[in-house]
Amino acid sequence: MDVLPKWVDAVLIPLISIILAFAISALVILAIGEDPVKAIGIMIEGTFGRSEGVGYMLYYATNFMFTGLAVAIAFHARLFNIGGEGQATLGGLGVALVCLAVPWPHWLLALPFAIIGGAIFGALWALIPAYLQAKRGSHIVITTIMFNFIASALMVYLLVEILKPVGSMDPATARFGEGAMLPRMSDILGVFGIPFSSAAPVNISFFVAVLACYLFWLLVWRTRLGYELRAYGQSETAAEYAGISPTKIIIIAMLISGALAGMMAINSVMAANRLVLNSVEGAGFIGIAVALMGRSHPFGIFLASLLFGFLVQGGAEIDFWTSIPRELIVVIQALVILFTGALDNMVRMPLERIFLMFRRKRPEV
Repeated sequence: MDVLPKWVDAVLIPLISIILAFAISALVILAIGEDPVKAIGIMIEGTFGRSEGVGYMLYYATNFMFTGLAVAIAFHARLFNIGGEGQATLGGLGVALVCLAVPWPHWLLALPFAIIGGAIFGALWALIPAYLQAKRGSHIVITTIMFNFIASALMVYLLVEILKPVGSMDPATARFGEGAMLPRMSDILGVFGIPFSSAAPVNISFFVAVLACYLFWLLVWRTRLGYELRAYGQSETAAEYAGISPTKIIIIAMLISGALAGMMAINSVMAANRLVLNSVEGAGFIGIAVALMGRSHPFGIFLASLLFGFLVQGGAEIDFWTSIPRELIVVIQALVILFTGALDNMVRMPLERIFLMFRRKRPEV
């Protein structure tokens, strides 16, 4: 029997972890001679004070939703897929090839095929580590980390030697046609007469990411495959006894994980209208923190993605308006990961003692 109610595990513990992370970050800001209250104010004003800031926050959150879901589906099968960066990189290649292959007449036609292209390339990049884990016993953490570096080197070669337009010095593909340009939030809200900054890169892929969260919930908690994933993650021995194949679960979980990471590219690549080096920008690694904070639940991942989107956008603001280095945001992200992951019991155990104490004092009926 669990000591803590579900709302405490899902809401209160992550909230306390965030508060602790920000409190220590405030001490760091004080140590470098800046005002932490002013810094937080600049972050909030720069993000929520104008629609452009909100747009950038949602753009980053879109990337983190995809990579957070990618990590979470593997978590449910007790697999630590740390290769989201490489899978998203290869997903970008799939999206770019789809967008360049056909002169798409409209984004409604280009988007579904770009999603498929990104998902297939991301899944295939995850397939090799999955096979090595399932059939050879190679540790998934080691192989996925190694494949991140391989993906990065492969992308450099492809963009510099093969995909770069003739005469161009920029390691990037040619620009896609107008039919492959996704409508931005300003275009969507403009239909309803709602003003929104056209400079913000957030686009319709934000709604695709939200839909992916819902489909993730359906898959994990409303399908037989989802039950098998969770059963295997809870106990490999019990799952095998129930007739669940470990090889099948490992490979399927990693294929879905890689596909979700690869789908991130519809936002980062199609929004830029071409594939450039480092289009992922660390979102694969931030997805790990998002999945940890969101407790591998899609609603939690949605909220955690917004938080990390705020941190990235707010970090740009304090870097511009103060002498606080933008790298401080990396420190805050690291502290959030530290408290929600490695130091989770530091918050959980005192709360368990408090709840146990109240249960003992409760009079029996």
